[in-house]
Amino acid sequence: MKTLLLLRHAKSSWDDFTLDDHDRPLNARGRAGAKAIGDWLRAENIAPQRVLCSTAKRTVETWEGLGLTSDIKFVPSFYHAHPEAMQKHLGRESAETVMLIGHNPGMAALADQLIAEPPKHPRFFDFPTASLAVVDFDAAGWDSIKARSGTARAFVTPADLKTG
Repeated sequence: MKTLLLLRHAKSSWDDFTLDDHDRPLNARGRAGAKAIGDWLRAENIAPQRVLCSTAKRTVETWEGLGLTSDIKFVPSFYHAHPEAMQKHLGRESAETVMLIGHNPGMAALADQLIAEPPKHPRFFDFPTASLAVVDFDAAGWDSIKARSGTARAFVTPADLKTG
């Protein structure tokens, strides 16, 4: 069994319009959201063995805010990546539980493509900031997962956890 954690970066700041989009940090709400998701993962005893993360500042800060100690690889091409690009990187992994941290619309599209029956959560399809989908696959390797083959174990947002 393989478990995939799909995490969209937490809420970013628009305070400094001189920053390049890639360099925008999290705002206070984003930092609280990332921490809440990390706390939820620990409470649910879900720990990624491997993390693939965009190099954008807001995704790096989201990772840091989770407070996890997994093996991480920063992937420049995850910045606004299409689902196929993220799945290609995922296919090279061997860990049982992998987390991808990225951006919309790619993250929402990847979740929609991989999950057989979408969760009933009203925010699943727009995949708001700091949203996390936990998806299980009955597969020997990441390179063998197919469209609509995943089972949604959970979908959670910071708002569900009362953090905004």
